[in-house]
Amino acid sequence: MNAAKIALTALACTSAASALQLPPSMPSTNGMSRRSAVSSLVTSSTAALASGAASPLLVPPFIANADDVATQATSVMLNSKNKKTFPLASFGLQIYDDDTAYRLTLTALEVGYRNFFASVLAGNQKGFAKAIKASGIPRDELYICGTVLSNRANGEQAAYQKSKQGCLENMAAMAAGNIDKLDMIMLDYPGPNEESIRGQWRAFEEMLSKDKTVDDLAVSNFSPSQLDAILANPDAIKPTVNQLPFSLTYHPEGILEYNAKRNILVQSWSPLSRVLPRYGKTLESIGKKYGKSSAQVGLRWIVQNGASFTTQSKSKNHFQEDLDVFDFVLTDDEMTQLTKLAA
Repeated sequence: MNAAKIALTALACTSAASALQLPPSMPSTNGMSRRSAVSSLVTSSTAALASGAASPLLVPPFIANADDVATQATSVMLNSKNKKTFPLASFGLQIYDDDTAYRLTLTALEVGYRNFFASVLAGNQKGFAKAIKASGIPRDELYICGTVLSNRANGEQAAYQKSKQGCLENMAAMAAGNIDKLDMIMLDYPGPNEESIRGQWRAFEEMLSKDKTVDDLAVSNFSPSQLDAILANPDAIKPTVNQLPFSLTYHPEGILEYNAKRNILVQSWSPLSRVLPRYGKTLESIGKKYGKSSAQVGLRWIVQNGASFTTQSKSKNHFQEDLDVFDFVLTDDEMTQLTKLAA
């Protein structure tokens, strides 16, 4: 979602704002701390992967210490039947024309990005898709996420129809690059009530199970109760990712735990926009030890907390910088220092 969603918040209905008003304090998952919650998941998931277990498991990129086998992990398995891994670093397209989207997508691909967040809000999915085609990179090496904006539709049927239309519009835009299947489709915002959310999700489930034009389903800006509007149905396909404004400036207690409890990976949107102006000097000081920039330290904090991120850039150097955060590990003391900045 990134800055595009901030710029277009006015387009969303009031439910979007309420979705972001997460509880300032939530009890830990079954008495577990944030570190324990994500650590327990990575322990069981890593063991399952090592044994060749077929069951889909979420593997949060939690870092126990510098010697941990997961230290260099750059992608994770999601809680779905999709066998393709989900890269932790994603390029999220912003609001600009198709030609700019085309150029920046090619730059991101050249640098090494393989996860792309092409939101309908940005209005340039066609330019993005054309760049994917022009790159010549095999489709199975890329993870592509589209989005649907249907949060203003009120009621199950209205939300279903609007979301269904959005799914079809994504595929029509992606056809410009001969992309006939997405890796993920994401709801940009939840509907205004549980009934509407269930309608949104019905359209998504049909896109996966009936149309077979997507492999993973995801949400954005969902609170615990909004997630449970979906999960209350035991037969529902589970969301794999919840995209939230998780960052050094916004990390209320429980934000990671309530997603981990539901086996959902948090993806941070706009992970640096408010962080660098406020805490840049502190991040820079820590980064000197590792030869890293303040931005890289801010992104590393997200990864070590068990989340992923999507960033945007217009320069090749910044693209590379944001991707180069998987070769160092912050100490426990540094993590604690950074976490307390916005306490």
